[in-house]
Amino acid sequence: MPPGPPPGRHPGLPTEVLAPAADRRGRRLVLVHGFTQTGRSWWPVATALADAGHEVAMVDAPGHGAASGVRADLPQGAQLLAAAGGRATYVGYSMGARLCLHLALARPDLTEALVLIGATAGIADPTERAARRRADEDLAATLDRPPVDEASPEARRRLDAFLADWLARPLFATLDPAAAGLDDRRRNSCAGLAASLRLAGTGTQAPLWDPLAGLPVPTLVLAGALDTKFAALGRALAAAIGPAAQLALVEGAGHAAHLERPASVVALVARFLEACDRAA
Repeated sequence: MPPGPPPGRHPGLPTEVLAPAADRRGRRLVLVHGFTQTGRSWWPVATALADAGHEVAMVDAPGHGAASGVRADLPQGAQLLAAAGGRATYVGYSMGARLCLHLALARPDLTEALVLIGATAGIADPTERAARRRADEDLAATLDRPPVDEASPEARRRLDAFLADWLARPLFATLDPAAAGLDDRRRNSCAGLAASLRLAGTGTQAPLWDPLAGLPVPTLVLAGALDTKFAALGRALAAAIGPAAQLALVEGAGHAAHLERPASVVALVARFLEACDRAA
């Protein structure tokens, strides 16, 4: 991937594009990863979708990968995502799904369809939201206080310890370590991840439940069947959007369904896109 644009001067976000199979013509899909991942985390899903005939763009979100130096909150990140992705179907996981929701609300003209995996529209209760923001700040502090040279062994040790703790959370109990993409996550930086928590963590997000009502964008909400928390949030999210949304559960998968059951996710996405094309 090309190097990330410097903070304050970024027309978009670093993006890697897979061309569609030569004999097939599909949609433009923009894939947006979750916290501590990069665009490359989508590789098994992205290659399958490209083989199916779609042009697939894998974006590095603000604070991650080649965009580690980019600082943006969720509305700003949505603007950068729009510049990188253009008119497309947007597929987001967790943090990436929240970016896609902001994009769909701000630029429905660019959003042909949405696929949201392990998603929430935010924390509605102000007390709970404030507590989450404090928790995210505490996490960020473990990464960048005191500040260290990102190229130093200390920074690498700190990042490795953070990633180990992050992936040991109950949310990822069903994620096989071999599928977690740890080497790719190590492409991130302490400062970039800390900034992402402070600017785009769930605690920073104004709830979108009411603004989403009646969103006209065809939307597939996916959640791992084993991820009871986000399966319930997915049901609530689909209900909040209304008739344009549908929910599907990925059997045998937890929160990171696209990593745990990539073939199942691809099949569900393909079925959804075919239905969108028939309805067009």
